[in-house]
Amino acid sequence: MTTSSEPAAVPFIERRSYEPAEAPVRERRQFTNSYDELSVEARQLALAVDQYKIDRRRRFITYEEMLDVMKSLGYRQ
Repeated sequence: MTTSSEPAAVPFIERRSYEPAEAPVRERRQFTNSYDELSVEARQLALAVDQYKIDRRRRFITYEEMLDVMKSLGYRQ
């Protein structure tokens, strides 16, 4: 009978998932809960930001990410 001082190997379980999962049960909004009072352009931006966050599983975005969303909508300085 052989005894070892090393603990038994525990299999590694990868818990991080980068694959798109199910749609979130509740939308996560950074700015407001309603788009009713927004102009057409502001509503378009808000929806694009929300979609960006859902796609990337982010609760909040940075200024650089906001600029990327705006550029994807056609904004040019």
